[in-house]
Amino acid sequence: MRKNIVVAILSVILFASCAETRIKEHADWGKFFESRGIKKACFMLRDNNHESIHYYNKARCTERFMPASTFKVFNSLVALETAIAPDDQLVITWDSVARREDCDKDLTMREAFKASCLGYYQEIARRIGPTKMQHYLDTVKYGNMKMGGRIDNFWINQSLQISADEQTGFLKRMYFAELPFAERSQRIVKTMMLQEQTPRYNLYYKTGTGPIGDKYIYWVVGFAERIEHVKEPKGSMNKSDVRNYPYFFALNFEMPQADTSQDWFKARIEILHDVLKEYGAIPK
Repeated sequence: MRKNIVVAILSVILFASCAETRIKEHADWGKFFESRGIKKACFMLRDNNHESIHYYNKARCTERFMPASTFKVFNSLVALETAIAPDDQLVITWDSVARREDCDKDLTMREAFKASCLGYYQEIARRIGPTKMQHYLDTVKYGNMKMGGRIDNFWINQSLQISADEQTGFLKRMYFAELPFAERSQRIVKTMMLQEQTPRYNLYYKTGTGPIGDKYIYWVVGFAERIEHVKEPKGSMNKSDVRNYPYFFALNFEMPQADTSQDWFKARIEILHDVLKEYGAIPK
């Protein structure tokens, strides 16, 4: 009996130690932020191939912030699922409110997503309505699931909040079509997120930016596919020698609104590439 107890205890200890090796802090990733003068930042990466989690600044990775334009991923899914948007070619007429040149025109959903046009997605949210939107927020358990204020601004007014950790979990479920949406809806949104396509990797992401007091928060969330070619043995059920290995990520940082010393929109993409290359999710 005593021997069995000892074996059970050792098994628990061994399991715990194995699980711990799958969660790793990368304090050195801080150099990519600090070299640009960024002090408050985090990076979360889920390596699906090794079932491991890697992060920089754990406390911030689990802290919730407004999603800003990264919410366009969720908003698009709901629009497709409810047939508010029959497909990604739904055209919405410009409301004549001047915002940005690339948004001040009639747009399809795919075009509005790529250009991150607020007006288009505010109209999408109004057409979805608060009842259906809340239903999907609750069903998916997206962040804190709160819709304060108007239906067309709750993701930019501090009501709805989500953490970097939650963002990667949400995107992983979408990648594998495990969200409570039709596979078609998830597949369409995934293609809308594709930003870089190369022979060695594909990079999908959505950015987001918004004011928090006197600061701006900058987001990038998405996933990378590292492309590998393998030699399949004769008679294999796999008909292709191409394998896509996914990595899910979310980064955010904040800077004073008055700080225009750098192009922070560009900097966040550079940091994304730096970390993914260092980890090996995309080639150097």
